[in-house]
Amino acid sequence: MTAAVQFDTFTMEREFGASPARVYAAFADPRRKRQWFAESDNHTVEAFAMQFEVGGRESASYRFNAGSPFAGVLLESDGVYLDLVPDQRIVSAATMAIGGRRISASVHTFEFSPAPGGGTRLRFTHQAAFFEGADGPDMRRAGWQQLLDQLQAAVAKDAA
Repeated sequence: MTAAVQFDTFTMEREFGASPARVYAAFADPRRKRQWFAESDNHTVEAFAMQFEVGGRESASYRFNAGSPFAGVLLESDGVYLDLVPDQRIVSAATMAIGGRRISASVHTFEFSPAPGGGTRLRFTHQAAFFEGADGPDMRRAGWQQLLDQLQAAVAKDAA
């Protein structure tokens, strides 16, 4: 019998000391996005490609490094951009697979607005369906916290 799908939605907010255009650009440029989104000491990036336009695809393949409970296992993400409003909004949908088995499908909404006193307020909403063998909501939240930390560091570095 197939296990029930687990659903989860969460929202995170961050403030950046850069304009909405600069924060948005960290998502739009493939080289910059790969640096904060794909690269990590925990895995090796085998492939990363993106076409930043409505209907455009984004795909990534990672192999977990030694020391991980998933050492040597391939993680694949495949997504599509559903809506783009420059400097204001990005909506995308993606699936994730580990070892060739799909574990989740999700929708990601990023909203960029001027922050009081300058800079940018980013509101991120993640809506997901988790399947058998998935990382689950808690690990996904922690993963996005880390990704947003990396985004914040990348935007600060670009501003310097």
